[in-house]
Amino acid sequence: MNRKAIVLVSGGLDSAATLAIALEQNFDCDALSFDYGQRHIAEINAAKRIVESFKIKNHKIFNIDLTQIGESALTDTTIDVPETPAEGIPVTYVPARNTIFLSLALAYAETQHTFDIFIGVNAVDYSGYPDCRPEYIESFARTAKLATRAGVEGANFTIHTPLIKLSKSEIIKKGQQLGVNYSLTVSCYQADEKGHACGVCDSCRIRIRGFNDAGISDPTTYQTS
Repeated sequence: MNRKAIVLVSGGLDSAATLAIALEQNFDCDALSFDYGQRHIAEINAAKRIVESFKIKNHKIFNIDLTQIGESALTDTTIDVPETPAEGIPVTYVPARNTIFLSLALAYAETQHTFDIFIGVNAVDYSGYPDCRPEYIESFARTAKLATRAGVEGANFTIHTPLIKLSKSEIIKKGQQLGVNYSLTVSCYQADEKGHACGVCDSCRIRIRGFNDAGISDPTTYQTS
């Protein structure tokens, strides 16, 4: 039997490529998504489409309300999503988001006796979020060993980050090779209900540049087009 893995699927192109890579590595994948109070439901709908396209049988969606924490343009509608590049960590950073997501994934994985977790973090073409760095992932893996019954009893949790050293264009090319249908994905921070992208937010700019650098047509529908 193939080893089981939990794959975090957000609805964006990175997590879609990550799921494809996990399947390529012959993992039997369960998908995990988070409805955390983000600005739009389009990315959850995209996650569902991506999971269905790869015929994943088990897709769990956790509902958590990070609007109660606030301090992010992705969870607080009174904070505008920036449409021009800025210095430092942008206001689209969601406090401790990957720590929250990975902690829930870890808890779920432990109950499923699954010790492999995939997450599509990237430390090359990203917005400078501190919880996308290799040293953060390494630290969380140590925490997983220390903080769980399974870890204390000898299990070794592995946090797989197959995209962490790839550029966005390399991610796009890899996903295309593995059959990712990028028209199903939503990357925009402020997409409309149909998933149409704004074309100007940081995430859109990174996506557009990635497809241009890869020499591949971006199938996203942009509001400005």
